[in-house]
Amino acid sequence: MKNKHIILSAMLAFGSFLVSCSDDDDNAPVQLDEAASITPIAEANLLLESIRQDGGTPYDANNPALTFTDAQNVFLPSVLGIDFRIDRAEVPAGPTARFPMFQGWETTSDGPRRCYYIITESSDRAMADQLGVIYAPRMAAAIGSDGVQNATWTPDGRLIFEGAVDFSPKRSLVASGASDDGLLFGFPPAEVNPGAVANDAWSSYVVTPSGVVINAQLVANSTGIHDRIPHPDGNSQAQEDDLSNPNLAADKASVVMQLLDGWHDEKPYYFHIVTDTSDPGPATIELGVYAPRLADLPTFGLFPGGSMLPFSPTANGRTSDTDGDGVQGLNTASISDRQVQDPTNTFPIDPSDTDYAPMWDAHITEFTVPENERPILKSFDQINQLLTDGVLIPFRGNGNPSPLANSLSDLLTATGAIINCPVITQPDASVIGTQIGSPRN
Repeated sequence: MKNKHIILSAMLAFGSFLVSCSDDDDNAPVQLDEAASITPIAEANLLLESIRQDGGTPYDANNPALTFTDAQNVFLPSVLGIDFRIDRAEVPAGPTARFPMFQGWETTSDGPRRCYYIITESSDRAMADQLGVIYAPRMAAAIGSDGVQNATWTPDGRLIFEGAVDFSPKRSLVASGASDDGLLFGFPPAEVNPGAVANDAWSSYVVTPSGVVINAQLVANSTGIHDRIPHPDGNSQAQEDDLSNPNLAADKASVVMQLLDGWHDEKPYYFHIVTDTSDPGPATIELGVYAPRLADLPTFGLFPGGSMLPFSPTANGRTSDTDGDGVQGLNTASISDRQVQDPTNTFPIDPSDTDYAPMWDAHITEFTVPENERPILKSFDQINQLLTDGVLIPFRGNGNPSPLANSLSDLLTATGAIINCPVITQPDASVIGTQIGSPRN
């Protein structure tokens, strides 16, 4: 009875609404009266109840299913499980996390289509706490820009998105040869074909009817699944568009996503996911969705203003591990097999800082020294010093010639590539090799 009261009170906040349609994909979802109003908490309750209706266990802020230690340092309390194992000989996909998954509707040229998505951030604190996602108030700066999409509700508590994603393309990448000066190899790629492409209306910065911005990222629809959903048998190629992949569990309202590593504040294991990007290059390299609308998010290259943050990949990092710190670079990721090596980029802050945002503005560096003299880039302080020393320069392919005018760096320039990569956890080294919760469906 309590559950019925939750959903009923949430729906009553809309005022009058239309009669729900069938859930069958052949029938278009009915949209609520546009004049109706709803609060962020009511929206959160609708989303949580939808998880229950879909066979999952909704997050309960008062009694969470999982509690995390300081050493695990998990930023997303609603996560259902994390596999902290990084040895790919033991776990071919590397570290993964299992997320609550919501059903909604996307809008295609052929009409509405059922879709599945996750939510990792909200610009409203009360909604974030209720859903167990990251509070990221910076996202609200995107409202009114061309970089967001608006969503409406069906009477049965499903979001209807303005845009859509096609997961059917087959990802492919052809690495480049050496540049004339020999400093670049592999990156930028000679050819890229992203494994998923969004239409012009799709943005993962979604403005809900209450005026809140959520980071809602599509992971599947009838065209296929996100390339960051690993195949359970370790066959990275077999996962392409495989709707039967058990790591996508519609009947459990959950999905398993592969985590990428990175560096922050001289510490590794900055585990995040990449879901979509504004440029086909990083979308292909990092197995994301190519979503061009993200390029219209404000404000380009600024911090602390705007709705995004700068981060710093390097174009030509180390391709061999000489000191136990690993390898790094867009070049290394471009020449490696799919899912075997990620760029391990460098980030300025984590979600414990309210200046955090999940959308990142890429400011690529380039080494001017031979590979055996290139260190692993672990912090923005180190990057700034190496830029001052001339060991690093802004990547020659950066699209925006203006330096990054903010407190993080005054020497970096931007590529113009915007990448959605929510940060999930940055554990201590003692946690690596362990698991928590239920990392598998």
